Amino acid sequence: MITEASASDFALLQVGRAPDDYRLAPGNIAPTEVIEMLSELAEGIRPNFTPCAWMIIEDGEIVGLCSLIRTPEASNIHIGYGVSPSRWGKGIASRAVADVLAWARRHPRVDWVTAETGAENLASQSVLRRNGFEQIGTCVNEEDGPLIQWRKNTAA
Repeated sequence: MITEASASDFALLQVGRAPDDYRLAPGNIAPTEVIEMLSELAEGIRPNFTPCAWMIIEDGEIVGLCSLIRTPEASNIHIGYGVSPSRWGKGIASRAVADVLAWARRHPRVDWVTAETGAENLASQSVLRRNGFEQIGTCVNEEDGPLIQWRKNTAA
């Protein structure tokens, strides 16, 4: 399940605490600098498009995050996601991406969802394939190296 992540949720996550209704999965859901970056991204996107960040919840625990990673362009949103290493291999990322796609199908401003995965990140590539994304290209990112670009049409 995904639930919108607010500014106050991010503030708690940055100090290793969970919002009142949830617990944190053992280990980190993401490094502090990643949570801070996602919080800043959300603050920049939220005035023009919402929701723009979600907590991934399993059995009352926050196990990961999913977020728009740049301001939407036309009818396209670009997502990133991550799950706590303590929860890898359990289908959580696949379910979270499916939830984002279901939300996107109902959102009048979204026709496409795009994402990028590391060329070596087979698990994340599998998540996107399972959710019907198609590979549309490759690029090289200065920070992340070779990436595969993906997209999924969500228009009705």
